[in-house]
Amino acid sequence: MDLLTHHPYNKDKLPKPAFTLREAAGSVGDFGTILPIIFGVALVSDMNISNILFFFGLWFIISGYYYRLPVPIEPMKAVGAVVIAGSLTHDIIAASGIIIGIFFLLAGVMRWMEALKKYIPKNVIRGVQAALALLLLRSAFGFATGDIIPFAVATLIIALFWVGAKYTRLPDVSALIVVFGGVGAGILITGMPEFVLPALPTFYLPPPEVFSPAFTDLVLPQIPLTITNAILATSLLTIDLFRHEIKPDRLSATIGVMNLVTVPFGGFPMCHGAGGMAGQYRFGARTGGANIIAGVILLAFAFFFASASVLSIIPTGIFGALLLFVAIELGIHATKTDSLAVTGIMAVVSFAGNITIAFIVGMILAWGRIWYLRKKGLETDTEKSSVSEETEE
Repeated sequence: MDLLTHHPYNKDKLPKPAFTLREAAGSVGDFGTILPIIFGVALVSDMNISNILFFFGLWFIISGYYYRLPVPIEPMKAVGAVVIAGSLTHDIIAASGIIIGIFFLLAGVMRWMEALKKYIPKNVIRGVQAALALLLLRSAFGFATGDIIPFAVATLIIALFWVGAKYTRLPDVSALIVVFGGVGAGILITGMPEFVLPALPTFYLPPPEVFSPAFTDLVLPQIPLTITNAILATSLLTIDLFRHEIKPDRLSATIGVMNLVTVPFGGFPMCHGAGGMAGQYRFGARTGGANIIAGVILLAFAFFFASASVLSIIPTGIFGALLLFVAIELGIHATKTDSLAVTGIMAVVSFAGNITIAFIVGMILAWGRIWYLRKKGLETDTEKSSVSEETEE
């Protein structure tokens, strides 16, 4: 029996939030994913970046205390991609967040995710991780091509610290140096931006007519990605990294609450993410303290970025460097699959198309493989996992 296939979430057995240099370094490990999407949305839409950053900071802190593990808070990638490509307005974004919030809160409360997990083989979840690693890698080089010198410098810094941390007791603070060094370099080049007090968040309920386009344009592409990456893959990664399973339904419920509380007050739709957790872990995060530190930094950013002009001061190449190493970390965990064929094909399909199509292809291949193995009288890892869970329950 694989003892790591099923762990009840026991908060008492988890470490208390730590506030060490290592946790501080890990706290910004996901900023390479978070900030580019947030900044892109703020540049093309009428959303207030200060409000967006404020709510991300707030939920990072809450998540750190609640989970006691570095469970990241990320912008919803499919929503972000569509918004950036189509310059959608705040009302449609808010409507999508409300629909998504209701869906995932109900899913968590009704335990739909735990039931769904039994029908999604682990090699499909690993395929989502591999697909996301490739997509992050593509984004990394996209940031690099437009800003090659900061990318090269940041990559060198991260690589040197990685080697140093591996062979010495030197803490890996490369992400801290890269992020704050990038901000400092931007200020030196463009000057200190004008300080402006952020506007207070105000309640906003979108008109009924925008809910239909929000559902078709934003919600439908996002839900499969959230189920697989933000919930199931993140839950699986907590076992890989911390030997504790955060149940999928618990993650689903917090996603629902975050969006229902945040989006009507000007926040952007948010979720968890396997890539973000891999990134924070890669740079040193081991407890919820990393989340709390990240939240404090983002709250400071909410004041710092109250002026829209500040958006242009950070070199985009540093995000590429952070994404590069996050992609590597996530790709390593994707190799822990019982079917390299299913996982690899999903990654290729996602790179050529999108994660939703890759998920459908992966499910067909994985269940075809299960049918074939059953016909041959063999047991799959999915079935072993199911038996293990039923035995422990």
